[in-house]
Amino acid sequence: MNSIYRHRARIAVTLVPFVFAVLHLLGALEIGALHRLDNLIYDARLRSTMPRTIDDRIVIVDVDEKSLAEIGRWPWSRAVLADLVDKLFDKHDVGLLGVDVVLAEPDTSSGLQHLRSLAANELKDNPAFAEQVDRLAPSLDFDARLATALTNRPVVLGYFFSDAPAFRSGGALPAAVFTGADLDGHSVMAPEWSAFGANLAVFSSATPLAGHTNSFTDADGVVRSLPLVARYGDAYYESLSLAMFRALTGAPQVKPSFSKESVLPKAYRGLESLELTKEGKSLVLPVDNRGGALISFRGPGGPAGGSFRYVSAVDVLNNTLPPGMLQNKIVLLGTTALGLFDMRVTPAGETYPGVETHASVLSSMLDGRLKVKPDYAFGYEFIMLLSAGLMLAFCLPLLSAFKAVLLSFAMLVVLVASNFWLYDEFGLALPLATSLAMTVTAFALNMSYGYFVESRSKRELANLFGTYVPPELVDEMVRDPDSYTMQATSRELTVMFCDMRGFTRMSESMEPIQLQSMLTDIFSRITTVIRANKGTIDKYMGDCVMAFWGAPVEAVDHAVLAVKCAVEIEHMLQTLNTEHRARGVPEIGVGIGINTGLMCVGDMGSEMRRSYTVIGDAVNLGSRLEGLTKIYGESIIVSETTKALIPELAWQELDKVRVKGKEQSVTIWTPWTQSSVSDAALSGELALWHEFLAHYRVQSWAAAERVLLNLLDVAGTKPLYSYYAARIASLKLLPFDPEWDGSTQFGST
Repeated sequence: MNSIYRHRARIAVTLVPFVFAVLHLLGALEIGALHRLDNLIYDARLRSTMPRTIDDRIVIVDVDEKSLAEIGRWPWSRAVLADLVDKLFDKHDVGLLGVDVVLAEPDTSSGLQHLRSLAANELKDNPAFAEQVDRLAPSLDFDARLATALTNRPVVLGYFFSDAPAFRSGGALPAAVFTGADLDGHSVMAPEWSAFGANLAVFSSATPLAGHTNSFTDADGVVRSLPLVARYGDAYYESLSLAMFRALTGAPQVKPSFSKESVLPKAYRGLESLELTKEGKSLVLPVDNRGGALISFRGPGGPAGGSFRYVSAVDVLNNTLPPGMLQNKIVLLGTTALGLFDMRVTPAGETYPGVETHASVLSSMLDGRLKVKPDYAFGYEFIMLLSAGLMLAFCLPLLSAFKAVLLSFAMLVVLVASNFWLYDEFGLALPLATSLAMTVTAFALNMSYGYFVESRSKRELANLFGTYVPPELVDEMVRDPDSYTMQATSRELTVMFCDMRGFTRMSESMEPIQLQSMLTDIFSRITTVIRANKGTIDKYMGDCVMAFWGAPVEAVDHAVLAVKCAVEIEHMLQTLNTEHRARGVPEIGVGIGINTGLMCVGDMGSEMRRSYTVIGDAVNLGSRLEGLTKIYGESIIVSETTKALIPELAWQELDKVRVKGKEQSVTIWTPWTQSSVSDAALSGELALWHEFLAHYRVQSWAAAERVLLNLLDVAGTKPLYSYYAARIASLKLLPFDPEWDGSTQFGST
């Protein structure tokens, strides 16, 4: 939660595409580009999954350019069509014929109507003429001949609906598959047409099965679906492909089926499927809420498309087809001749025969693979947006750039793969564009914000702290720059003052350039040790270095790191002095004071010059302790508060002191880190020292001197013991002081 709070601005920026996507989904903010992108994705998905194989069950008898060239211009005489129907059934024994041609106007090409007019008017006095006309009428009534050819044969005629304002209905509509009364109060979003162009009553009577040939044309002019049921008035009529499918399956009854698990009132539940029922058996055809189904194109379309076998109509009429080629086949009569204007723009091709769209839908029905955009597509898209949007918004700001790329790419793969899987496996055409666009945009905004806003903050942070703290700490800080600030705060920190001993004497015997080089080398080595222990360089003061731990990067072990750093500096100087002796250069000593306490840390100074530093009584005490190293002869002196945080080290108590600015006495310590001293010897020396301090603090000078002599025998001329020997020599000349608490006053230190 802390990480989320720190990155709240970046999370908010990443959520912006999610908000826009949801508004688009709800219809409050229409983004046309997303609709176009969804169509492009659908088209690409469809083309990538087209089987591109021939369905041998369906054959298209094509009124093509070759047929028009031999038979003549369209429309053909109904006598020619009657001959074509007869040959399809009598000679080729087709199983079912679907006619994607509307027989809306009477055929007067035989002249029968004109002959009857003559017999009734100009030649009414010539009975022989009238008799001859009556004798020839059956052969000259081409509509009747075609109606006879259609009668009692499995034929499904085609017709169309129109919503053109000036279009006038004509012909006879077939029976509706269901009416508004069958909806049981539900609503269907099927488009309502205002007019129709149907077949003449003579043909509708001959073959009552008929289906409309309408399709849905999307806003981009592409046909991707067609309505299985279309509404006219208060009735619903089936499509040509559905009518043919029903003819093949025994003409089952069609019932609308609605979503049953919706929590909404039933009047708002979407149409989910068409249920075909007969004799207790049922078959479900999925549809969208408009009563439509997607056209599952099998290939590019046309005679060379490799989806269906095309047979030229003239070859049927001329009896040039091989025997048995059409036996028991499902035949669709249509046209690919460009002048007859039955070509569509589809995802599978820009000049796709309209008749093949019906063949494709019928093929899908026969395979039980009818594809549809379900009524719950909205809910699916919302869930995808919600899960992807929130995951990206709350995860991307917390990840590195590389991991953010991996997460975003993985999200895209999951969205695309699941969408394609649902389409290919279950026939569900679900939206994808909005989720993809949101994912890409969220990633782009997140990366842009990280680069232009957070990276700038990180660069500024690195510039501010780069000279103070080690590079590895700067790297840690820039990963979360909002957690670090130059603003002053009070925190428990550990401060260290490291002063070089013998440097003044050295400066008197060296040239300035040599001195500068020497000082630079020493400071560089000390700084390296400080940075290796995650310390922050505060400042260089002459021959003294000031550093602290615990800021700007918090460190719970700041006292441990400071003492460890001091010990390593001491060891480093031993190596340096070995080099100095080899070169004949004076050796360097060091005095280090360390204290832990509450300090004020931040960017301080004047308007002209500022620095990141620490101030406070705890800092001053650290400086005082560094000064005491000269007196006690120890390289490192730490306060009681620092020592208490590192109980695992061996410590030697040096004294209780009162320094300038402190009324209370402070116990000071030095760490024992000599690796050459055995544990037994160390324990023995410390035991003697504790005994000495006990006598010393009760002013038992004789006993204290005896123990001190033993310590000098054990440790040799250790400066600390020599210092106390001199101090006792002075103190024992003074009278007994009952108010003395064993503390040493350093008022001017």
